[in-house]
Amino acid sequence: MSLDRETAPRQPVIKCSSVYKIFGDNANRMLREANGNVDAKAFQDAGCVVGVNNASFEVHKGEMLVVMGLSGSGKSTLLRCISRLTETTSGDIHIDGEDLLAMSNRQLIELRRNKMGMVFQSFALLPHKTVLENIAFPLQVKGMSTKDSMTRAMEMVELVSLDGRQNYFPRQLSGGQQQRVGIARSLAVEPDIWFLDEPFSALDPLIRKEMQDEFLRLQGVLHKTILFVTHDFSEALRLADRIAIMKDGIIEQLDTPANIVLKPATEYVRKFTEEVPREKVLKIKSVMDPLDNTEEFSDLKVSQNAIIETVAESVLSEKKAVAVVDDNGNVVGSIHASNMLYILFGKDDTTKVGG
Repeated sequence: MSLDRETAPRQPVIKCSSVYKIFGDNANRMLREANGNVDAKAFQDAGCVVGVNNASFEVHKGEMLVVMGLSGSGKSTLLRCISRLTETTSGDIHIDGEDLLAMSNRQLIELRRNKMGMVFQSFALLPHKTVLENIAFPLQVKGMSTKDSMTRAMEMVELVSLDGRQNYFPRQLSGGQQQRVGIARSLAVEPDIWFLDEPFSALDPLIRKEMQDEFLRLQGVLHKTILFVTHDFSEALRLADRIAIMKDGIIEQLDTPANIVLKPATEYVRKFTEEVPREKVLKIKSVMDPLDNTEEFSDLKVSQNAIIETVAESVLSEKKAVAVVDDNGNVVGSIHASNMLYILFGKDDTTKVGG
């Protein structure tokens, strides 16, 4: 008997199992001899560089996984392996259940054209084409007519709020506007999976914040499955459903933003998080408890998207649990004064944060 759709396990959109990427002439031999126990220093002494070291994880439909780490941590290499812009040394990668590493070049091209969108730090816009022509270009490569591609491109122009600039050339746009064109071009092909590698790092802080806002708005509308690479921890906390922190090719911790900040798994992660003003970056939904229909709520309600700092004082003044609501006003969880004390002061003898 087949499982009911509600109880059937979700197939991950991306599944990585023991993925390794090691650069160097002796990479394959050394990996075999290491039996999977790769020591980055020993490999480096032998003339190899460890890019990704035994990465295993899943990304589900509509989820945004942010991969972060310092320069050389392996975050961009991991993204390039999953998009197969870089060939792995060992391991398995599946996209919607299909073996990515077994695909022919033809199959890979089709996958990239029809399922994957990519945005990189360099905007790579065609300087001799207008905004509209840049966005329409990948659609025309796929064989769409000029008329249809331009219609679709104009929809993307409106989606990223560039109305009135569709006939500008890249040189006439600011850095943030150029980045919007890159995002619109990537979205035009309606990808199921979106890869973004340091897309905002070249922008000044104010424009970067605006682009993060725009990105969150787009994701709220489109619900893409996203792998987003950054070295900026504040950016990761702001955008992610889950965060993977990498060091020397190893995923040190893969968890929710709340658990990354409140329950670091390693000393390296702890150092990453110790200076973070958690109440200024975490949202209520990151630390709320699951909905309990037997619970008695106070009259106060807070949005799941509220930054903790903005509602902390109100929650602390309530003796009963405070209802957490979504954008439609539906109760989706609860937050207690004891949770808030733990978040603000680290007093872990009161309650378990986040359910």
